[in-house]
Amino acid sequence: FDRFLSISLERWNRVIEVSLTGTFQCSQAVVPGMIEQGWGRIVNISSSSAQGGQQMMTHYVAAKAGVIGFTKALALELGPKGITVNTIPPGFIDTPMLRASAEKGLLGATVEHHAGLTPVRRAGLPQDIAAACSFLCADEASYITGQVIGVNGGRNTG
Repeated sequence: FDRFLSISLERWNRVIEVSLTGTFQCSQAVVPGMIEQGWGRIVNISSSSAQGGQQMMTHYVAAKAGVIGFTKALALELGPKGITVNTIPPGFIDTPMLRASAEKGLLGATVEHHAGLTPVRRAGLPQDIAAACSFLCADEASYITGQVIGVNGGRNTG
């Protein structure tokens, strides 16, 4: 969590490198094999913050929004080769990292408070993300590509 004017170019580049460049590099590593076999599934992970913005996270939001644009462009290119590309932007997911952020006061409130603000009144679980990923990798999802499948408890519905 950084105020916009306090984000150094080094910090900006690091966040872009991890979230956006990392996604690019992973895709470049697996796509040749997928093209060769005429089938593949890529599920990128973005963030619900990329869809609605988040103060004190300009660099992170920009990187994750880039993942969404990357996903859509790559889906157009790889669809004719039998490869689907989608992204999941998780919402408020109860993980050890989230709990640690709350303990440091970085969330401004408890995990339970934030979870109560979602329409489903709970935090998501890692299993929720895994289930969506599993579905997007299944044959039943072969007609879904270039999509942003929010697993966010309804966070970005308004």
